[in-house]
Amino acid sequence: MSLFDWFANRQKTEPKVQQQQEREIADGLWTKCPNCGVLSYTKDLLANQLVCLDCGHHNRVESEERIRQLVDANTWNCLDEQIRPTDPLKFRDRKSYSDRIRETQEKTGLTDAVRTGTGTIDGLPFALGVMDFRFMGGSMGSVVGEKLCRLTEGATDESLPLVIICASGGARMQEGMLSLMQMAKISGALNRHREAKLLYIPVLTNPTTGGVTASFAMLGDIIIAEPKATIGFAGKRVIEQTLREKLPEGFQTSEYLLKHGFVDAIVPRTHLKKTLAQLISLHQPFFPLLSPLNSHHHHSQPELIPLKTAQGQTTV
Repeated sequence: MSLFDWFANRQKTEPKVQQQQEREIADGLWTKCPNCGVLSYTKDLLANQLVCLDCGHHNRVESEERIRQLVDANTWNCLDEQIRPTDPLKFRDRKSYSDRIRETQEKTGLTDAVRTGTGTIDGLPFALGVMDFRFMGGSMGSVVGEKLCRLTEGATDESLPLVIICASGGARMQEGMLSLMQMAKISGALNRHREAKLLYIPVLTNPTTGGVTASFAMLGDIIIAEPKATIGFAGKRVIEQTLREKLPEGFQTSEYLLKHGFVDAIVPRTHLKKTLAQLISLHQPFFPLLSPLNSHHHHSQPELIPLKTAQGQTTV
């Protein structure tokens, strides 16, 4: 075969190979990492909790998958699924807010941007809220505020530790002031939870921004972040334009916040369940042992997990 024929044959073959890869990606058989571009077998990626097997990039996780990763099998009890958003301001931009809600619900199968419930983690009872970025960017509206407030109040009444997985673009602009008031509403419920001497751990994932960062995401007793997550209030470009200064390298990343004392530890997703169980177990003596969930579960001492902290690696 001549060199010319080899190149001509290669040009014919490459589009077919690319089309085959695109079909397999579309079918969900393979997943392409947005960070390094490596194709991973989706089953292997799910087994690694959607962390890239090549570069360690943490892909976004749907709320249902996150619950599966953290909660012991057959212990999840979802709460307040009947609460649905309305459109009190009759807000409209290119389309009405009501239409956006309906379309997003049909697309995602969710009622709103957070799922809440109770369950056990390594046999330890706890309350869990999981935000889902697929629903209008995980924005915090009245339903998100109400569900998280009820979850926190229920955890206080039942003497349960509380974990909230944060993933949000901030307050939902379509609800105006009704959205902003959720910040104070959830913060008030968390304050009563703290007064009851109960543990609250927020887990900051990519991204955690806006009103969520300015309220419950930063009110934890122990604040955990996933690696390389974007965490901040205003956008980086907005800050640079306002200050007219170039921001430091890595600004608004979990590593930057750890270095400056805004988060307590960075925990890879594959270690998150064991780490949360260990922290809850260490604080267990402070919880009353009369919770209905406690009477049916016995747990072994979780293994020690190395954490990345501002002082370097330590163990809990």
